[in-house]
Amino acid sequence: MTPDDRLWDWAVRAYGSEGVEEACLHLQDAAGQNVPLLLWAAWAARSGRRPDADTLEAACDVARAWQEAAIAPLRAVRRTLKGRNPDLEDADREAVRSQVKAVELEAERRLLAALEALAPPPEGGPRPVLDALVAVARQWSPMTPRAGLIQLAERLPA
Repeated sequence: MTPDDRLWDWAVRAYGSEGVEEACLHLQDAAGQNVPLLLWAAWAARSGRRPDADTLEAACDVARAWQEAAIAPLRAVRRTLKGRNPDLEDADREAVRSQVKAVELEAERRLLAALEALAPPPEGGPRPVLDALVAVARQWSPMTPRAGLIQLAERLPA
């Protein structure tokens, strides 16, 4: 990874790495974490960026705003449409579900762009990803899902 890697490009590559999607979804569903925020923290660490406490707080505020206004409601609709419904034609339900999924992904892309704009410039080399994940998870919620964060840190590409 070079310091010039864009967050979106890095996040797409990282999410596609073996075991990362599963680790992220576990942290999201079981621990209430925000996946784009975690990916931002990992990207910042890998690229030598060192967000201070105010930046971490601002990042969490932006993530909460996107989460509450768009991402969580869209995810709920998408997940509802995933299940079969005898009153809906499967093809129609899947078509709408695909469109909702695309809009949810676009909201996450815009969240990542907002987070990237908050990140300080690189200074020095990479730092431990686990430290960055723990710092942002602590800011996000009162409970730090350390085991899940360790699993994610181990699976993210170098």
